[in-house]
Amino acid sequence: MRKLLWFSLVLLFSVLAACSNNESKSNEAAEEPSQEEKEEPSQGEKEEPPRVYPLTGEETDEDIDQRVVSVMVNNHSQARPQSGLSQADVVYEFLAEGQITRFLALYQSDLPENVGPVRSARPYFYETAEGYDALYTYHGAADFINDDIEESGIDYADGAHYDNDRELFKRTSDRQAPHNSYLITNGLEQLLQSKGYKMEKEIEPLPFSDEADVEGTPAGQVTVTYDENETVTYTYDEDKEQYLRESDGEPTIDAETNEQVALENVLIVQTSHEVIDDAGRREIDLNSGGKGYLLQKGEQLDVEWKNTDGRILPYQNDEPVPFKPGQTWVNVVPDEPGMVSVNEKGGEANAD
Repeated sequence: MRKLLWFSLVLLFSVLAACSNNESKSNEAAEEPSQEEKEEPSQGEKEEPPRVYPLTGEETDEDIDQRVVSVMVNNHSQARPQSGLSQADVVYEFLAEGQITRFLALYQSDLPENVGPVRSARPYFYETAEGYDALYTYHGAADFINDDIEESGIDYADGAHYDNDRELFKRTSDRQAPHNSYLITNGLEQLLQSKGYKMEKEIEPLPFSDEADVEGTPAGQVTVTYDENETVTYTYDEDKEQYLRESDGEPTIDAETNEQVALENVLIVQTSHEVIDDAGRREIDLNSGGKGYLLQKGEQLDVEWKNTDGRILPYQNDEPVPFKPGQTWVNVVPDEPGMVSVNEKGGEANAD
């Protein structure tokens, strides 16, 4: 009888202990958050917005406070193929002397080791660089232009002061001057420190959107004619969703990467040009605004361009038209005569 009673008590305690353990595990399971709850921020925390490069609109995990570096790049036929153009965030193309154009290449998200050939300064180029608070690099200029640059207050580096120092500028032996000067970007940090220029800048972003549908006219191929022997052609690649650039019928190739320059956005703007001296130097109106064309996703949008805080931007109905995230080239052409023609897969229309 005593054995039976003892056995019953042991059994009772075992059942009670098991119930207690199960209840404890249930409570622990109830208290432990699920995997989804672990991944969700608490009510007091906010997700940080993605980092976006200000001149391309593309997301990144890298820092985005590097200052913009702008470079005067030679576009003479003897200067091709150039180095570093495929990595530029934004490139402006202006007429220099005669009907030969020159580039202002802006770098912020990606800086190649070498850029060039580098050429001399012009006022409308450094005025454009000022709109991005950029370091303006060039190689030589007339005395009065150098004086204007000095008085403007813009941060600058003149390659004539560092000619072939092999730290900031170098001359190559495969070409003749003035088509053989290159910026060595590894030397920029030392330059900025020695001149007391800021190495980091907060940059106002360009307007970007990947959601808006482009509603324009088909523009499979667009040609800008600066002269009979100076043409620029953009051909839309539907697979890449980019415009491929050509100069005078030849692909615009980057000598460093051997890649053809490919762009998400092409902005063509018309404005007043005036030759001001016997050397063929020009004044170009970058303030009055006027007619323009924005090429995106194989479509041409008729726009008005405005100078907004030193930057040439497209507008429709007084509202800025966003760029597609990616790289952008801006062609500035004289308003007279019209220089732009659009080829729409079998039909041709003048875009004068």
